Amino acid sequence: MAITVRTHGTPKLLGREKPLHDALGGHKAADIILWRDKRVSAAILAGATVAWYLFEVAEYHFLTLACYLAMLGMLVVFIWGNVSAFMNLPAPRIPEIFMSERTTGQVILALHSRLTWFVHRLYDIACGKDIKMLILTVLSLYIASVIASCCSSLTLLYLVVLSTMTLPALYENYESEVDHLVSTAVHDLRSHVGEMDSGVLRKIPRGRGATAN
Repeated sequence: MAITVRTHGTPKLLGREKPLHDALGGHKAADIILWRDKRVSAAILAGATVAWYLFEVAEYHFLTLACYLAMLGMLVVFIWGNVSAFMNLPAPRIPEIFMSERTTGQVILALHSRLTWFVHRLYDIACGKDIKMLILTVLSLYIASVIASCCSSLTLLYLVVLSTMTLPALYENYESEVDHLVSTAVHDLRSHVGEMDSGVLRKIPRGRGATAN
């Protein structure tokens, strides 16, 4: 559930006090997500769309497509290399693309840290310290499982990429309207949850780690 903090006017989504660009890190990734670098953003979205179409709609296998691309690349390099010898053109050079051992280790550590935080967070919620959060978490996981059962993993991954490349930019353009709608929805949801808590949830026995009311 979105957490809002009242600042000047309408509360901001997720309780942020910084501009959206700064909240996303303020670096190259934020520029790409918010379409500040339109060429790179469009290339990523187009590449993800083409990959999803080839594997999900056209039903290409990864190995088959990789072989086709390798054959095409070899033919292009062969033709380019032979033509360049007759026309005094520079020979084709393939740029070296690699990830250093340090960068790889940082990525793995970051993923491990996020996964550890997620598992500990689920454990804390499951201990029964916050019944409302437990119900919301179970409901969210159930909705996620239903969505995952309706589409393949590749389609789900594509939807994540599509949402990442479109929703933040749309939110930045319509920030005030979205903040107002979310603030109203959160207020109504808290009212309903408060009524449920006072009428039903307070009668449910808490776990050992629950705090006393």
